[in-house]
Amino acid sequence: MDTPATDAAVPSSTRTAGKRTGHHRSGSALRRRTGCEGTPEPRRHGAARARLLAAAREEFAAHGMGGARVGRIAEQAGANKERIYGYFGSKEKLFAAVVAEALAEQAALLGLPTGDPAEYAGRIFDLHQQNPHMLRLMMWEALHYGTGTLPAEEQRTARYRDMITELSATLNTPADPRTAHTFLALLGIAVLPAAFPQLTRLILGPAADAPVTRHHIVELARRMMADRPAAEPAPRT
Repeated sequence: MDTPATDAAVPSSTRTAGKRTGHHRSGSALRRRTGCEGTPEPRRHGAARARLLAAAREEFAAHGMGGARVGRIAEQAGANKERIYGYFGSKEKLFAAVVAEALAEQAALLGLPTGDPAEYAGRIFDLHQQNPHMLRLMMWEALHYGTGTLPAEEQRTARYRDMITELSATLNTPADPRTAHTFLALLGIAVLPAAFPQLTRLILGPAADAPVTRHHIVELARRMMADRPAAEPAPRT
């Protein structure tokens, strides 16, 4: 009668080779699941996407949508152009993703207009002095799309509506067009020095001091809040 095969009946060299083969197969499967160096695939792809977005932000901020080159972005990120199209689909969609990321960062850094609206204008000034790429991207976006529909326009409009609602609660006024114009004016006086540095230099001189400019912006915003008209002017007929 045949005896069932056991480890004792198998040469030790064969058992060792089998173990090595099994270990090799399991290791290969692990590498396929995780990518090189044992890094999980989702994490590796997330890191690659982040590098592409960072390189694209530099490129788009410097050259805009029309002047940016996908090849330069890929080279800066240590990737190839095919990966960019695989992640984003097109250069325009990559630009939209860069702008969306910058706006999300801006919202997190700036927050809603709670507290003193004049100091909120000061925070806007600080934000754009410290993060010039954000404003450049917005200006390039304006040049590229003009009056056309923006990517994620509905979501962005809703975000600004939330800011106007918060400002109206701070001022104890309705969230009406008058409050929206007040919010737009706060943005305007706070953003202009960073948006037009050449104009700032021509008016204030080459030795213009940012803290002094910030102080004047905050004080002007405070006077704007104090001098707001009591009612909307009647429309022209």
